[in-house]
Amino acid sequence: MGSNSLYYTNFSCPTIPYSKNCLLNGRPDEEFMHWRWKPEQCTLPRFNAKTILTFVKGKTMAFIGDSLARNQMESLLCLLSSEETPADIYKDVEDKFRTWLFPRYNFTLMVLRTEFLVFATERVINGTSTGKFDLHLDRLNGSWTKHLPNIDYAIFSDVHWFLRSNYLYENGNLIGCIYCGDVGVQDLGPGYAIRRAFQAAFNHINECVECSGIEADSGIFVLLRTLSARQFEQGAWNTGGICNRTRPFARDELKIGNQDWEIRSIQIEEFERARKDGHKNGNMFELMDVTRAMSMRPDGHPGAYWGNKWMKGYNDCTHWCLPGPIDTWNEFLLEILRRKLSDFN
Repeated sequence: MGSNSLYYTNFSCPTIPYSKNCLLNGRPDEEFMHWRWKPEQCTLPRFNAKTILTFVKGKTMAFIGDSLARNQMESLLCLLSSEETPADIYKDVEDKFRTWLFPRYNFTLMVLRTEFLVFATERVINGTSTGKFDLHLDRLNGSWTKHLPNIDYAIFSDVHWFLRSNYLYENGNLIGCIYCGDVGVQDLGPGYAIRRAFQAAFNHINECVECSGIEADSGIFVLLRTLSARQFEQGAWNTGGICNRTRPFARDELKIGNQDWEIRSIQIEEFERARKDGHKNGNMFELMDVTRAMSMRPDGHPGAYWGNKWMKGYNDCTHWCLPGPIDTWNEFLLEILRRKLSDFN
């Protein structure tokens, strides 16, 4: 890693959400914004907004998944705003689906919120939400799949909602659960559900006859981002866990949990399978492996500085401050696009 000047600031980007604007929420240190990932055997070019907007001119890019997909989209929005101010053209009532347009480039940037990719309903007991979901692993959530025919670049990010108590269904039948502890219900663990959800999503893309993708007669450009692990210390999110470090881990300090590594492996396995199948019909699958790089950045989370008035005392050690380490994901994105589109052309 090395220090570096910022692409944007907490004041120059008007679209930074309040919960990610860590300095505005009182974070006293600033060094976390200046560290930059440096690969060992190659050079990672700096982000260039004009370059990426030229690559995606006339196209539509969608970030599909959980709130970390939204987090990356918000970073990209700030990075691109240095070249052109985007127009906010759509927001649903829950602010789960959002669309921005860069008029000069006719580039559409979307976020499609789906916690599980598959169809899920929350369990409600006596009118009270339980936070536990019934996941139908063989049935996708149509709220995002209906947009696929209009998407050129689909960037997937979905894991964290599987790491809680949920119930798993196939063919309408309960087959097991995740961390439920119910007598007579097999605990299949989050890995099983994550694998099945990504299988269903990627199979759907590879079987989508209406999807035209980045060029006529070709398919969709699909990018899978691997797990960015939570980094709570001294407890979990609801038991006093914190993330108050002010510097990255050194290499000898880095520890990646067994479950985190297992989930990353599952994601890569499903990506490789989908890439082989997708090649047959023109879909391009690429991987953005951020797991190790982000595990070195416990200093980059909002922690206590996320401005939530209703959850005082809780820390956010999952999402990333803006500006912050997550901007690196979009440096990766630009380099992936640069390499693949130059091969494609």
